[in-house]
Amino acid sequence: MQCELCGKSTELFTAMVEGTQLRVCAGCGKFGNVLRKVPLVPAHRPAVRRETGPVEQIVSDYAQRIRAAREKQGLTQQDFAKHITLKESLVHKMETGQFEPPLDLARKLEKLLHITLVELYVASDTLATKEEPRPGLTIGDILKLKK
Repeated sequence: MQCELCGKSTELFTAMVEGTQLRVCAGCGKFGNVLRKVPLVPAHRPAVRRETGPVEQIVSDYAQRIRAAREKQGLTQQDFAKHITLKESLVHKMETGQFEPPLDLARKLEKLLHITLVELYVASDTLATKEEPRPGLTIGDILKLKK
């Protein structure tokens, strides 16, 4: 666990710092009144799963394929957006690569534009680990501590 003031990963204590109850390290405990030690919680292990079988993915050049097929049919972005009941801005974002369509929308576009956007990807037989979220800012990152 990390100190909520400095971000150090160490043994923590609950302390009242300027009227706020925080989990702080021994070093930051001097900025308030230490109330009690925080019990250790076993570390969370990242989930490990095996990818089995093929996985459907959107092709990497989806933006160019969508734009070329729309232009081939002689439709403007505005007309195409009305035809598929989407906002024109969303069509623009798809065609510029700023928005990757979800699989259901990609399949709908495939049928309307007669193109291929979804491909089967065969994952290798390696372990996939779920990344731990990185810790955000701590109060100590924001405030300048008085020494």
